[in-house]
Amino acid sequence: MIEICCGSYEDALAADRGGAERIELNSALALGGLTPSAGCVKLVKKNTGLKVISMVRPRGAGFNYTEAETEQMFADGEELLKAGSDGLAFGFLTEDREIDREKTAKMAELIHSFGKEAVFHRAYDCVKDPYEAMETLISLKIDRVLTSGLREKAVEGAELLRRLQAEYGSRIQILAGSGVNAGNAKALMAETGLTQVHSSCKDWRRDETTSGEYVNYRFAPAPHEDDYDVVSEELVRKLVEETR
Repeated sequence: MIEICCGSYEDALAADRGGAERIELNSALALGGLTPSAGCVKLVKKNTGLKVISMVRPRGAGFNYTEAETEQMFADGEELLKAGSDGLAFGFLTEDREIDREKTAKMAELIHSFGKEAVFHRAYDCVKDPYEAMETLISLKIDRVLTSGLREKAVEGAELLRRLQAEYGSRIQILAGSGVNAGNAKALMAETGLTQVHSSCKDWRRDETTSGEYVNYRFAPAPHEDDYDVVSEELVRKLVEETR
């Protein structure tokens, strides 16, 4: 299974044309991915055959949320499920960087009440003990975990990914993400035993209105100061072909 990380409806269309079967749908990928709109979900489900896992994340930075942020996440999650999402990606951690059992259980219960998939995202990569955290997620009936093996890139965390798959792969799906592309996905899956990878297949597109004479809305590093990130249909196609 190839999952493409998308930041918009347009990204989803590119992923679909490139041959992807499943996407993680976000907004604001420059912040690591935030909650998409229900309208975006409806358009993707109406006009593609993609399986859509919608992100539920109200802000950037970490995953220890206030009560108001948590309330918003559950309200957003319910609306995304009603809009047609096939699952939700989310993550709740305590201040001690452990799985927040109460909030995670409640979100999984909401998702499963719609008959959809509960996915714990890369908040997992910030936990202190990956084995204890995985046991906790299994006990809370999480369906899948997206992880880079607690390292910046999945290829760097390959050894932990291999161990997690060997120990827990029969009880929970493990999805490798971060830095995965057509050039390394097949080798990573062979090394770890994983059958699912997550990739951004990122390219850049120029918007000449990003900068004015005295102000700018830049967020990307050089040489892409006036660009924004998009999913490349060509890179998706290459990834799908390389992993067949």
